[in-house]
Amino acid sequence: MNAPEPGMPGNAYEPIHIPDEVWDKESTQAILRDRDIAGLFKIAVKYTGASQVRISTATGISQGRVSQHMRGQRQVTDLEVFERIAAGLSLPDHARMLLGLAPIDVASPTGNRGNDHQEQSDELKARIEAAAVVDPVTVMILSTDTNNLRLLDRRLGSAAIADKMRAQISQIERAHHHAIRHGIRRDLAHVLSETASLAGWQAIDTCALNDAWNHHERAITAGREAEDPAVLAYAQGQQAYVLMDLGRPAEAAEVIHHVRGTFDRVVPARLRTWLAVAEAEASATLGDEKTCRDALDQAADLLPEGDTDPELPYLALNKHHLARWRGSCLVHFGDPETVEDLKSALAGMDGTFNRAEAGLRCDLAHALLALGETDAAQPHLYRAEQLATMTGSRRNGRRIARLRKALSRAER
Repeated sequence: MNAPEPGMPGNAYEPIHIPDEVWDKESTQAILRDRDIAGLFKIAVKYTGASQVRISTATGISQGRVSQHMRGQRQVTDLEVFERIAAGLSLPDHARMLLGLAPIDVASPTGNRGNDHQEQSDELKARIEAAAVVDPVTVMILSTDTNNLRLLDRRLGSAAIADKMRAQISQIERAHHHAIRHGIRRDLAHVLSETASLAGWQAIDTCALNDAWNHHERAITAGREAEDPAVLAYAQGQQAYVLMDLGRPAEAAEVIHHVRGTFDRVVPARLRTWLAVAEAEASATLGDEKTCRDALDQAADLLPEGDTDPELPYLALNKHHLARWRGSCLVHFGDPETVEDLKSALAGMDGTFNRAEAGLRCDLAHALLALGETDAAQPHLYRAEQLATMTGSRRNGRRIARLRKALSRAER
């Protein structure tokens, strides 16, 4: 069957029916096995003339995201989205199974395609055998790779390492999904939880909040299988920041309060400090000064000596970071000590934390503007803008835009 003539894509609400013989092509089956959504959408365009709008209507994915998928700028990770795509493109059962989905007709999942059963068995055996070579050394290498990505993220921002992050998560998930030995599977779950939490924070920073939520859900699920309360508490606590950025600080505070109550006696002191600071941030956003100050005082009492803990590579928190967070919280209340807290934090900050420095300078500019010191605020805002641009931080970029407006009003 020939493809429809260009310019004849059909009504946006017509179902998309790709010819049966297309699903039997080796190239199509490779696209399905690789979960190559860009390739799948291009097949729909080629064989049905479907426009991006028509694909959007059929799958329930916005036209903008369909375009991003087709350009390879966005990856699908959620099972529910794969299901919508399969339904929207009318995938037959044998194609659904190659995509990793359950057949609709369970009684006869492959129709007359008896060979598919053997192909699937052979493929599963190959994946289990590949996962069987994963040993403690391999897990350590994967963990080191995640930590290296974390260090690059601090310096360069998420955009610079986006492809590496996707590849890292995919590699860990593939090994974990087919691992048999309990110890190896548990250790892989631990690395997956750390990596997904990092991806979640990167998504928060780029304001991709739906992606951020989903990454944290993956981190939480993996954290439970890892049997490590620290990675689980961290993933749950960090997910609360998605709620804060959605404008739901009361729910964020509730989540963090629950996490502290659940894990406070079983996780290391540095993580307990971080959870206290997170509760202070949510309280500050709510305008609850007493709870905010109480949580900050608790954080100061809990903070251990040193900059890091070997068992918490994902958490950098020392007295300078705590001063930064304290200033960030108390700037909401016009505390006169805020500027000194933030200047102290800036003086002691490790120069590799570029994105964190951008946020700190935003807080310092905010505090100085509140004191009417517009000239002193200007260079901090300028440097924050440089760092936000360098790291691709849309979250800080939005704060800078608001502060620029406030600065312009103050100078009139």
